Amino acid sequence: MSGSKPEMKITYATMSADQMEALHLGIDEAIEQVKAQLGKTYPMYIDGEAIESAEQFEDLSPNDTRIVLARFQKGTADHVRDAVRAARVAAADWGGRPWRERVAIVRKIGDGIRAQRWELAAWMGFETGKNRLECVGDIEEAADFMTYYCDQIEAHDGFCQTMDKLEPNEENTSVMRPHGVWAVISPFNFPMALAAGPAGGALVAGNTVVLKPASDTPRLGLKLYDIATEAGVPPGVFNVVTGPGNSVGQEIAENAHIDGIVFTGSKEVGMMLSRENGGRPAPRPVITEMGGKNPTLVMSSADLDKATEGVWRSAFGAQGQKCSACSRVYVATDVCDRFVEELVEKTRKIKIGNPLERDVWMGPVINEAAVKTYERAVEEAKRDGGRVLTGGRRITEEPFRHGYFLEPTVIDGLPTDHRLFTDELFVPITVVGKVTSFDEAIRLANKTEYGLTAGIFSSDEDEIANFFDEIQAGVVYANRQAGATTGAWPGINPFGGWKASGSSGRGAGGPYYVQQFLKEQSRVRIY
Repeated sequence: MSGSKPEMKITYATMSADQMEALHLGIDEAIEQVKAQLGKTYPMYIDGEAIESAEQFEDLSPNDTRIVLARFQKGTADHVRDAVRAARVAAADWGGRPWRERVAIVRKIGDGIRAQRWELAAWMGFETGKNRLECVGDIEEAADFMTYYCDQIEAHDGFCQTMDKLEPNEENTSVMRPHGVWAVISPFNFPMALAAGPAGGALVAGNTVVLKPASDTPRLGLKLYDIATEAGVPPGVFNVVTGPGNSVGQEIAENAHIDGIVFTGSKEVGMMLSRENGGRPAPRPVITEMGGKNPTLVMSSADLDKATEGVWRSAFGAQGQKCSACSRVYVATDVCDRFVEELVEKTRKIKIGNPLERDVWMGPVINEAAVKTYERAVEEAKRDGGRVLTGGRRITEEPFRHGYFLEPTVIDGLPTDHRLFTDELFVPITVVGKVTSFDEAIRLANKTEYGLTAGIFSSDEDEIANFFDEIQAGVVYANRQAGATTGAWPGINPFGGWKASGSSGRGAGGPYYVQQFLKEQSRVRIY
């Protein structure tokens, strides 16, 4: 309706939900709906059929491990093989449909995600420990991925292009064709966006999909299946196999009938998948996003209020469990003391608690393994001369005793070649180091095997220009208060890494992403 208020959209740049009563009311209602569903057992889905396995596993909430969210099927290699066979049979029909028909269905998936955003966000809060804004942002991003990839197919007319000719009686056409069957291995930290995004790209391009959701967050993967089915995705086109990496994931890596893989997770697994070819006689595309050790540079001319705000939001959003988290900061010597003082002050004000509550900003980490990683890092820092300026401990007092709650932690005083400056930890820790020049800051920022995101705070236009030119990272920000190294969005900020952070060099949610699910055929016709 003309003049009507635009629909509210939450992104990772949304800094507060204080004035968003509709969001809170929607999630409050959805939380009660989800509570009524807790403890159920869910199947996998292969070829449109609900499948049960001989064994199940429990999904416990990181907010309170006494809560059994649901029970899921412990899939096996045989289940993966069945799913791949179903996807291969379905590929001919799905890939042969007019691209406009696929676009219409995938758009409906995006609409379905938006229509259920409160319930999906509530489930995510229970499963991941992310706060309300982060959960809704994840859902909105998933829907926007679907929409944007449909837009890209439409904008390029299904990627069919007439070429020049050498002779008057010839017709030359470049056509992009689907590969066939794609596996999507999604992570726990963005269980909807990083399942829906790659799956949507594969589906709209004419491929079929086998999804393996993370075992810490399988419910969202199954909800995505439900939405896709309701949108009209035929049996066999989209399949979901739940279960551990050592069975389901390993079979995906080794299965010769999988034509492409999208993986988000650790460098070790991503590199293994890139090397593994399932015994195929020809290579297959593997799209990986493998983490980061993301720096922020704070120069002498920086607005320190914006810099400290941007750093704490990026460092401790989602409890530091983001591949784009700001885990190291290089600060000009002359402003370092003031920067650290302000950063510590703001970090201490972060409200920690049950992320399902409206005024909580930081919830728990995902599991006990993450707690151990955090505790080891803090002990290392203390042992090696670092100063824990704030945080540094697991919170075990009531009402936190049964969850994985950690204090957001700021550390300085470590040498810049220390492991905490180089290794991805995926926990709420950021380390601060002093630098004497922009050149030193850039050198240290680039001194890593990763190249995912990076940020700078400066009022010097030359410094900013040089930062963009010299930093070795795929997603870079200057003076971003809403998140120094975080906040990419489909159609706005493509998200993808360089070096050991990613394999394709083409960012998700960007103009070159969906083409990766297609292969070119050059057609020559003589009349």
